Amino acid sequence: MVPLRVIHALAPLRINDLGGWTDTWFAGRGRVLNLAVRPAVEIEIRVFPNPRRLGPRVEVRAENYGERFVFNPDRPKQEPHGLLQHAVASLPPGLGERLEISIYSAVPAGISIGTSASVCVGLIGALDELRGGTAGRKKIARLAHLVETEGLGLQSGLQDQIAAAWGGISMIEMSAYPNARVSPVRLASGIRRELERRLTLVYLGAPHRSSSMHEDVIAALEAGGPGMKYIRAMAKIPPEACRHLEAGDFASYGEAMIRNNESQRGLHPGLVSRDADAIAAVARVHDAAGWKVNGAGGEGGSLTILASASDAKRREMIRAIEGLGRGIRVIPISLSPTGVEAWTVPSAAKDFAKRLSNPTKSKTFEGDGQ
Repeated sequence: MVPLRVIHALAPLRINDLGGWTDTWFAGRGRVLNLAVRPAVEIEIRVFPNPRRLGPRVEVRAENYGERFVFNPDRPKQEPHGLLQHAVASLPPGLGERLEISIYSAVPAGISIGTSASVCVGLIGALDELRGGTAGRKKIARLAHLVETEGLGLQSGLQDQIAAAWGGISMIEMSAYPNARVSPVRLASGIRRELERRLTLVYLGAPHRSSSMHEDVIAALEAGGPGMKYIRAMAKIPPEACRHLEAGDFASYGEAMIRNNESQRGLHPGLVSRDADAIAAVARVHDAAGWKVNGAGGEGGSLTILASASDAKRREMIRAIEGLGRGIRVIPISLSPTGVEAWTVPSAAKDFAKRLSNPTKSKTFEGDGQ
């Protein structure tokens, strides 16, 4: 069958979340400065008629997992891929529509750069395009956050969804969870290009697996433990780092990254893994300005490095890092000036219009029984 509509959406990922951990309910209030990057998560929705108004109505192809499944968006479940089911349920298709959804990310799963939030934001953005594209990025980010916190019952800060929805460089100020103000940070073109040239994303060779450690940290913070001083310290870093970045002071921006990294270690020593420390040691030898584990930290995941101003040293650093083995590798990235984007493929709309003007073809299409 030829689809009635084909919709595509892109949502960027997030790295170097200075102030991460402070955008949470247990922090109460906080600040985060993060960077939206590409490669973006890719979403495709193919819309078909559902004349009998029966059946599951949604088929998902999770390309990275090599899996396909169907489900009823009116009754989402936790398995398989509960995030995807609840995301579709937040803006479900009409009874007369059947959706085929494909989802792909060019980065490894569990890399700790907000991939699940980007998938959710991209999928909701595509579904919003199906409904006319009126939601706006604030509502899309809010719906994506509710998918994780209410639909799946997970701990979730605000920054990942905001980065995916807004794109660019974002200063996020949370006055009271879950309310936040987002201020885009605009850099002079030379500063932006230099930042992009020096940013290095290092995959630690394994998916992030530290949920039990994070639960321990959260429980201690909820009880008012000594870790709160590190939360307060991290909340002070983003405004300072933002000023350094706007001024093109990469040495000071890198120092802020390192201080943030050490504050995370203060919350729990395991939040900065041995592999992350080994990579940071290589970065230091090659005159990198700074480094920070991405996301909440722990085993696996990734690290952001602000490499040396020297191209030669940056390349030497990358070779040395990838020489560590164990699946550790550098993933090419670029800054993403835009957040979630969704559009309808024009050719699909034209083809649908042609078929409507041809009764014979239209009748054959409707009689397919899908």
